[in-house]
Amino acid sequence: MSTHTLSKKIGLFLGPLVFISLKIIPFEIISDKGDTVLAVAFWMICWWITEAVSISVTALLPLLLFPLFKVMPIADVGANYGSPIVFLFFGGFVLALALEKVNLHKRIALNIIKKTGTTPNKVILGFMIATAFMSMWISNTASTVVMLPIAMSVIQLLIDDEDGFTKKDQNFALSVMLGIAFSANAGGIATVIGTPPNSVLIGLLENEYNIEISFLNWMLLGLPFSAILITIIYLVMVKWLFPNTGLTFKTSETIIDNELKNLGNITAKEKHVLIIFAVTVSLWIFRSLINSLIPNLGLSDTMISIFGALALFTVPFNFKKGEFILVWTDTQKLAWGILILFGGGLALAKGMSSSGIVDAVATLIANSNISILLMASLLIFLMLFMTELMSNVALVAVLAPVVAGIALGLDIPILYLLIPVTMASSCAFMLPMATPPNAIVFASGFIKVNEMARVGIILNLIAVFLLILVFKFFVPLIF
Repeated sequence: MSTHTLSKKIGLFLGPLVFISLKIIPFEIISDKGDTVLAVAFWMICWWITEAVSISVTALLPLLLFPLFKVMPIADVGANYGSPIVFLFFGGFVLALALEKVNLHKRIALNIIKKTGTTPNKVILGFMIATAFMSMWISNTASTVVMLPIAMSVIQLLIDDEDGFTKKDQNFALSVMLGIAFSANAGGIATVIGTPPNSVLIGLLENEYNIEISFLNWMLLGLPFSAILITIIYLVMVKWLFPNTGLTFKTSETIIDNELKNLGNITAKEKHVLIIFAVTVSLWIFRSLINSLIPNLGLSDTMISIFGALALFTVPFNFKKGEFILVWTDTQKLAWGILILFGGGLALAKGMSSSGIVDAVATLIANSNISILLMASLLIFLMLFMTELMSNVALVAVLAPVVAGIALGLDIPILYLLIPVTMASSCAFMLPMATPPNAIVFASGFIKVNEMARVGIILNLIAVFLLILVFKFFVPLIF
């Protein structure tokens, strides 16, 4: 069956049509350069929303159109596609690739589930904690794919028992499936490399404003927020919407034990990856301390990320046989498109800044009388509900520079507004198409769209409230 839907066909022509229309209008909106950047941005938004072509292909448009219409020289545009943030995420991808190749992520997840207990609610909590932890380091898609078959095995116990698949059983199935998807989304917020929007923001801050957020500083805010959000998700589902009181199953522990047994004892390869992973994360956490002890070192998060990646390719786990954890052919599985997407987002942000769009937004906001708290609340709400319908990376790439202009207009530090708005892009809980984890668990057949939407709308509104608190109290405290 063709996946080239009517909306994609319309989007394919609408993007360039909008661009041409904005280029030929007989008056200036901002300036010649500014209007070109706006036209390119609208073209990109059309293609991103309709997914007429791959979102990564769309991200290449600035590389052609900015030099062509004299917004920036191609060398300046191209520099964004090779930004340090792109390589920070590349290193994170390579670490994730190694964890997945040796199955270490699955071993870690199973051990977390085993330790949380075997009553239904504890099983749900175990799945959620394990998924969230994995999503801090590997893609939320991969963490969901790992957890789904294990969860399906546990649910099968309830289907096969003597009383069949009862309402309580269904509630358990819903909770565990939605718990996995929502924890995968929320877990990524905890670290810089956990989800792409975080890196888009950090790249924008470094490129445009010379503001650096360290791996540790982000975790100081992101990790508690993730933990609180996941706790609320758990309580909303098991205590309110889908209670499974009185439900028992005795053999769920056996499934976890069997899965661990199938993995066997921890291998030399797994130990090797675990050591490199632990060293890399430790360096990220203690980077500021190391730089203060060795002043001329100048260690950055990107350098540490590349060190971790190089170690996986160059430190042999079997020196005699010349065997390494990763070889270059493994990188065929790497999400190269996301790296291009980062570059396109940073290029678009640079265009918005250099052409005066950000300044124009700042001036417009400065001349209005809107309340700071109201504006922050509206932006958080807008970002969170828009990300239900389009890629969160693309959305942050387009909106983050505008939000920076709004912050300047409101005369508040741009971090105060940008951080909660970016976090909002990872809180899409309503629709199956909003994020890959939502789509994956929806495909399991245990969830209806209205069930996901019912719990999702509640969680979205709770997330908006939490992010307003983050804006008001916690970002100023940490940054």
